[in-house]
Amino acid sequence: MWEIYDELIDAIPEDLTVTEYMIGLHWTIVGCEKGIGMAKTLKGGKSGEELRYIVGMPLKKLASHVKSWNMLNASLGLAAINSTLNTSEKVWEITEPSDFDKDESSVGEGNVFANNDLSQMYKKVAFVGHIPKLEELKNMCELSVLDRNPQPGDYPDSACEFILPEQELIYITGTAFINKTMPRLLELSRHAKLILLGPSVPISPVLFQYGVDAIAGMIVANKELIWQTVQEGGNKNIYENGGQRVYISR
Repeated sequence: MWEIYDELIDAIPEDLTVTEYMIGLHWTIVGCEKGIGMAKTLKGGKSGEELRYIVGMPLKKLASHVKSWNMLNASLGLAAINSTLNTSEKVWEITEPSDFDKDESSVGEGNVFANNDLSQMYKKVAFVGHIPKLEELKNMCELSVLDRNPQPGDYPDSACEFILPEQELIYITGTAFINKTMPRLLELSRHAKLILLGPSVPISPVLFQYGVDAIAGMIVANKELIWQTVQEGGNKNIYENGGQRVYISR
């Protein structure tokens, strides 16, 4: 179950350290010499293991806490992983020139809805994690939304065992890495087209080895603006305040 986590952790260079971090109301940020990464701020889980003296810690050590059952520690761990993977420099290394034109700054212009014609290609679509503007898709497909804290019309996430095997297209938010549901969700989604989405998702081709077809993630284009937005409790507006969308597929 830990294999996908271990591969992501192993990709982090040994010589990097944590230079800064912030735990915001909705997002957690970790910075290193390569850049800054983000992950959803989750709380709860196993108590009594809160991290201390984080600045100056080897980045790989902090990243290993993505496997922690203390959810806040796991949020820090995933943000640490993303500080090396979710950067413009790293994205250019793993994408073909035909995917993105660096000179025209088209990285981040990819939108998960623009890249998939749901109305023509897929009729049964599921989202694991409630994201903004899902209501716009209800007239385009048979939509199922699963969430740990379901909103009106959503299914509880425990329904994934029953609903996901019936779907044609599945989206999973990166929060599933933090709460440790990702390995099982990948198994349940192996028959469908699978897209991982959101700022918490590591932008790594490693994920393609586990049945993922595409990654709709985010890189930080404006550090100061992102930092201020997270500090002020921003949530859904990070794409308009320093974040750039990135869409890569295998």
